[in-house]
Amino acid sequence: MIIDCHGHYTTAPDALGVYRDAQKAALKQNPSHAGEKGSIHITDDQIRDSLEKGQLKLQRERGTDLTIFSPRASWMEHHVGNAYTSKYWTEHTNELIHRVTQLYPQNFAGVCALPQSPGTDLKTSIAELERCVNHFGFVGCNLNLDPSGGHFNSPPLGDKYWYPIYEKMVELDVPAMIHVSGCCNPAFHATGSYYLSADTTAFMQLMQSSVTKDFPTIKFIIPHGGGAVPYHWGRFRGLADMLKLPNLNELLMNNVYFDTCVYHQKGIDLLLDVIDNKNVLFASEMIGAVRGIDPETGFYFDDTKRYIDNARISEQEKANIFEHNIRKVFSRLKV
Repeated sequence: MIIDCHGHYTTAPDALGVYRDAQKAALKQNPSHAGEKGSIHITDDQIRDSLEKGQLKLQRERGTDLTIFSPRASWMEHHVGNAYTSKYWTEHTNELIHRVTQLYPQNFAGVCALPQSPGTDLKTSIAELERCVNHFGFVGCNLNLDPSGGHFNSPPLGDKYWYPIYEKMVELDVPAMIHVSGCCNPAFHATGSYYLSADTTAFMQLMQSSVTKDFPTIKFIIPHGGGAVPYHWGRFRGLADMLKLPNLNELLMNNVYFDTCVYHQKGIDLLLDVIDNKNVLFASEMIGAVRGIDPETGFYFDDTKRYIDNARISEQEKANIFEHNIRKVFSRLKV
């Protein structure tokens, strides 16, 4: 079985965006506007249409079986509005993912966004994680280390601020993909620099923390191939030595995993050469940040299955990346 552990509902029906636009319009009139959750009318046929022409079509064409699916990352936008804004918006987007998994239980498994409004505690996020895991059968969550949208003014991941959500993750036995959202800082291109900077920052913050010591069974996925980490593995090993930290394999690599959202063969080859096989999870993030065809190969950049197929590793190592490693990390996955 081939499982894609990183997918977002980027093709959601237009009514979802209409709801979000209405939220933002109300906030322009009154930044502290609370409003009500309200409703979004999306039919099952609209969901089917959005997926049959998009993610399901590509699953069939590229030969993947199941996508671990979450709300559109760039639309989490925790920096927009206030705690009510984030709560209502996140609930709607997670409920839509649940409907997808009900319509296509063999093709999609749910991962939830969290309503991480800046300046708030994590009680609402914990409640939403519990709701999605216990009532919707979701298998993980997305955790944003920078709800500010590009200003990085939240406590680092090793701060005790984050410990309540870590405790709940361990209790529920679900991993978190550390994934930022839309960026409001013009210094960053959202997917070209902000995402990759955040991925790298997440690894360094965990490296400088006692999180994996305090939570020995916790599981994190750092997406997009781990940002700069595999490419600069020697730098991080050297920093661990300078900071008098344990070897990285001992310190982090029983708890931290990298996905294969790396969009060229040489990049994948480097990832597989540097990082232990057990820490690599197959992913494509289709239909996501990079959607075009690579003129050097004639294939889509995000057709990452081809890169694993062509990698000079054993068939067992490929099977681990495609399925077995993912099942270990997403232990609630039953498909």
